[in-house]
Formats: sequence, structure tokens, C-alpha cells
Amino acid sequence: MTDQLLRFGWDDRWSARFDEARSTPGVAAADEVHPGRVVRHDGAGMIVVTAEGPVRSMFGPAVDPAPVVGDWIVLDRHRTPLATLPRDSLLRRRAAGKEEREQAMAANVDLVLVVCGLDRPVRTGRIQRTITIALDAGAESLVVLTKADKVGPEVAVEAELVAHEVDPDLEVVTLSARGGWGVDDLRERIGERTVALIGESGAGKSTLVNALLEGEVALEGEVREGDAKGRHTTTHRELHLLPGGGVLVDTPGIREVGIWTDTDAVADAFADIDELAERCRFRDCTHGAEPGCAVLAAVEAGELAPERLDAWRALDAEAAAAELRADVVERRRRARQFGRMAREAQKAKEDLRDR
Repeated sequence: MTDQLLRFGWDDRWSARFDEARSTPGVAAADEVHPGRVVRHDGAGMIVVTAEGPVRSMFGPAVDPAPVVGDWIVLDRHRTPLATLPRDSLLRRRAAGKEEREQAMAANVDLVLVVCGLDRPVRTGRIQRTITIALDAGAESLVVLTKADKVGPEVAVEAELVAHEVDPDLEVVTLSARGGWGVDDLRERIGERTVALIGESGAGKSTLVNALLEGEVALEGEVREGDAKGRHTTTHRELHLLPGGGVLVDTPGIREVGIWTDTDAVADAFADIDELAERCRFRDCTHGAEPGCAVLAAVEAGELAPERLDAWRALDAEAAAAELRADVVERRRRARQFGRMAREAQKAKEDLRDR
């Protein structure tokens, strides 16, 4: 395997998964296959990096799961995707708007950078939701406070305290991407991992991408004065190689961090509440008005902030609703799959009869 794939994260684990995929029905029939990693997805097709370099791949028969940026896939000699290799992780959120569906953001991400601009309020809710998405994927989280050159040191200190209110153990890096300081510290923490940047428009993600990549790669937009809102200068998800090793996934700015996860991920994000809940009198305690509730007792004793309990209630309810939606989506998917298999079986019987 060439250095090209190795630089994008190819290793013995992916090689073993590729070998397993070659024996599956959809792949075994192909006379020539090779692996690649999806570096860009634009709806009509994908840019995939292979041992020979990046190639354009157009969609053929449906592949389940559908490839997203960050996926390792199997291509045939026509550069048609045949299979998606089993993932290490999948960053996903609830699609924006009224449509109730899961939106895949990126696959095989090791670390999520929660990007917050210091030129606007840094909110615990947005950080909490983003790290819940990361926990759902099995990825780590690190908060990056950008635009430190535009504010006084007291603003940065207060923002760091806000991040630690979400999780005292949460790593925080404060930097100025435009000024160049703090970027080397972030590079060291990234190492050779695959990282994804998530943050709202105008938070400074594009400037940070350019600083990390040591070049003008991402288009930087202006931020409105008064409300610190920015334009979506990044319009698609794309993988970039970091100069010192590692892979970066740049994502469009998101104004709404809707979770599409399960209640276990929320429990992991609120480990302090989950630990208190183990001491509740009833195992199915909702921490509402039940007698013997250790969580409510901690609030009354001043050991747990009521705002944190409110945040847990909101996310837990949203995650419970997401679990129900996911069940419905899965049932519909299986029904469609069964219907397709039945039609194919019927067609095969008709073909045999015609012979």
C-alpha cells in the first residue's frame, strides 16, 4: 500500500476489514477491487483517495451504509463504490428543519473539536450537545476557543470556566488562529488522529483550518457586527491532510445542534447526574418529584446546579424521542429491503419459468 493511503489513516485494521469485504457477495463478483477513503461528497458523486491518488467516483447500485466523508470504501475498476467498510465511529445529528431524519456528518472520527468564537457568548448548551454527539460516535471532545486576540484575557478565562461547567475534565485550548498563537498546542493534541471541527457560522473555523493546514485552503467570511453572525463559507464536508500528521474534517457551520442519539450517550455526557441517579430510591426515577431522589437532593443541597439538571432533562427527552424515530426508520428500511428481496425472488421465478 502506498504512502498516500497510509497518510490518510490506512493501517492493518482497515486492511483486515478490506480483506473480509472482498469475500462478501456484492464484492466477490468484481474482477478487480481496491480500497479508498472518501475525502469529499457533493451529492452527485465523491472524491476518493486511493493508492494511485484522488479519483472521482460516481454512484452505482445502492451501498449500505451509504458512504460519507471519512469512510473507507471498496471500489471496482470502474471506480464505482461496492461496499463501505465497517466504521469505527459515525458523527450524526438530527437534520435541520422539520424533517425528522438522521444526518450523517463524518465517519471514522477520533476527536471532535468544539469550536467556539470568543466574540460571542460561549454557551454550555451548545458545548453539551456537541460533546453528546461525539460521545454517541465514540469520539473524544476538545473545546477550541478562537479569536482570543479580539477580546480581553478575562473573556477567555470566563469562557474556559463555562466549558468546565459542562465537564471539569474537558480539555480546552484557547488560541488566535489569525495571530498564530495557540495553534501549535492544538496540533500537538491532535497528533495523527482524524479530527472534525464543529461550530456555528462565524466561529472562526475556516481561519483555524487555514492555520492548521498552513495555507489558504478554506474561504474565510466576514462576521456581521452587532450579533457576531457569519456566512457559511464552508459549504461541504471535506478531508484535509495535516502537515505534521493526522486528518482534518472541515464541516459547514451549524446553527442548530440537534441530537440523533440514544439516552446512553446522554448519560455519558452527564456522568455526574448518572452517578447520583444510582443512589435514587427507585431505579426508574425520573428526577421529577419522586421521594428519595438523590439528584433532587443534590440540587437542594447546592451540590448540583439546577441549570445542569434542566439541560439533562432536555437532552434526555430529545434522545428518547430520537430512539423512537430511529426504531421507526429502521422498521421502514427493513420493510423496503424485504420488499426489494421479494420482487427479486419473484423476477427470478419468472425468468426460470420463461426458460
